[in-house]
Amino acid sequence: MKLSVVIPVMNEEENVAPLFEAVRKALEGIDYELIMVDDGSTDRTVERMKELADERTKIIVFNRNFGQTTAMAAGIEAAKGDIIATLDGDLQNDPTDIPMMIEKLEKEGWDLVAGRRKKRQDGMFLRKIPSKIANAIIRHSTGVYLHDYGCTLKVFKRDVAKNLGLYGELHRFIPVLAKMYGAKITEVDVKHHPRIHGESKYGIGRTFRVISDLLLMLFMQKYKTKPMHLFGTLGIPMLAIGLLIDAYLFVLKLFGESIGQRPLLILGVMLTLGGIQLITTGFVAELIMRTYFESQNKKPYTIKEIFVASSTKPKEKEADETEA
Repeated sequence: MKLSVVIPVMNEEENVAPLFEAVRKALEGIDYELIMVDDGSTDRTVERMKELADERTKIIVFNRNFGQTTAMAAGIEAAKGDIIATLDGDLQNDPTDIPMMIEKLEKEGWDLVAGRRKKRQDGMFLRKIPSKIANAIIRHSTGVYLHDYGCTLKVFKRDVAKNLGLYGELHRFIPVLAKMYGAKITEVDVKHHPRIHGESKYGIGRTFRVISDLLLMLFMQKYKTKPMHLFGTLGIPMLAIGLLIDAYLFVLKLFGESIGQRPLLILGVMLTLGGIQLITTGFVAELIMRTYFESQNKKPYTIKEIFVASSTKPKEKEADETEA
């Protein structure tokens, strides 16, 4: 199968019929499957999907709401296509962009083609401005230079999508996860439509979740396989400074000076204990990291290709020259 289209939905009862119609019309002539993942809808979304499903459709229904990232991960796991596309279920993304993105992926050799909502049809103050700020922070802190991390419309090669490791709410950081895997990434301008039916599931309250996920991404990107480099780099200077302060105060005490009321004593003790805690946390993180990889036979690297030069042809040529 060439293409799997993964669409997470939740309470999109009125959007289901036009969504099915738009996908089928856009992908006519392509060997594809449509994977709909219902993330705990409380309306008639599931019933409507079942009514409209055909032989190309697979419907995965969660027993409660687990979040968009989990729904996307379940759809990707079930996908059988050589190429996997992800799409929002609210009809703001346009399925007609998928063939263009597939062509770019195949002809130019990319592993991930991400959509960029050039003319985004969302509110300025609650959606566009916070999104621009978040995109700029993510772009400059992770070194993955895309303009629109929040666009769900993306097209992947199968191996990249299957190895993203989606957990929590990391769907916003799919390009970063793909880059960590070693994927070649680009973006293209895609169409974006205003929401007609239903209500948006996003709000300004997700800002703090994005910041916390960004901190996790920075840690995963730089220190996933070497956590001691982070905790040790912070802990050793703190411990050294704390010990120097403690030694200085100890000498003063030996000469009969009072040190009990000095703020420097509190600072020295805090730095010493903080340094010890950071270093021991690094040790524990190293053990957890090694357990994670070794218990599941995982490798801290991915191999794109193994090439072994064949020696058969030169030998045959040499044999022919001997016979002559």
